[in-house]
Amino acid sequence: MGISKVERLMNLVIALLSTRNFITADRIRKTVYGYGDSPSDEAFSRMFERDKNELRDLGIPLETGRVSSMDPTEGYRINRETYALPQVELTADEAAAVAIATQLWESPELVTATQGALLKLRAAGVDVDAADSDVMISSSATMPGLRGSEEVLGILLSAIHSGQAVEFGHRSTRSEPYRTRTVEPWGVVTSRGRWYLVGHDRDRDDTRTFRVSRIGEVSAIGPRDAVTRPDGIDLRDIVHRAVAEWPPGAQARVWVADGRATALRRAASEVVSRTIGGRAGDELAVDIGMHDRLAREIAGYGADAIVLDPPTLRDDVIARLRAQAGGEAVV
Repeated sequence: MGISKVERLMNLVIALLSTRNFITADRIRKTVYGYGDSPSDEAFSRMFERDKNELRDLGIPLETGRVSSMDPTEGYRINRETYALPQVELTADEAAAVAIATQLWESPELVTATQGALLKLRAAGVDVDAADSDVMISSSATMPGLRGSEEVLGILLSAIHSGQAVEFGHRSTRSEPYRTRTVEPWGVVTSRGRWYLVGHDRDRDDTRTFRVSRIGEVSAIGPRDAVTRPDGIDLRDIVHRAVAEWPPGAQARVWVADGRATALRRAASEVVSRTIGGRAGDELAVDIGMHDRLAREIAGYGADAIVLDPPTLRDDVIARLRAQAGGEAVV
């Protein structure tokens, strides 16, 4: 039976830290435990590329360079000075935050990793105890955004690591029924105490964000290694734009053509007749709420809706329209 991905990554980090010279991919395949079982050159290449991206996402300073002045082959190593951490010094509140985080991860799949992290912190002289803080939490069940979702999170992470698509029931609000979604998962990130899945929604042919706590039964589908995260995708930026809320009362000014954008008109708090480019229409005052949701709705009206203010919303809508015209994925 093959080793786990975590063990393989640990072996890779140890190997790249143990040398000051650059190590070629071929040597890594032959000497680092976990890569030798790759059935083909292509399978190894895919696995190694995913692992390199994983290390960089974790903030590990992976460097590339020539193996030697006589050998132009590209190799890899980890910058020791950049990788090394300063002495761990946490305030009482920071240590309590770490303790709370470990309680959040008390699922069977992750309990070993969290226990190991606690042992290392305590070995460094850090007393990690939530009892010293004004903020206390008795179990992961009381954390917002994860309640009852530990199993869902585990399945999603497993599918992401194996490169499989997922199928699950999802509801936008607690009062709505679940609707089946088929998604190519790219990653799971947190924002404001909630967990979000980011990926390509096959049914809508669009990049979408899903709150994990609103996902029902989930299962991995399709072949392994069939899903990869596109280059240049910033998951945290996608989530931020999807869930970011403007201050209460913040409004956008949007022009819509006569007889168009009925739903947007119903949401308007103010309507003023205005002609733009020779077309009759109305200028609407609309609550912004969630920036991403409003931008997606306005872009759906095409030339029948124009954002007048704020500029950030206008730029987002224009970017979406250009992406649609070019056949690109809209995020």
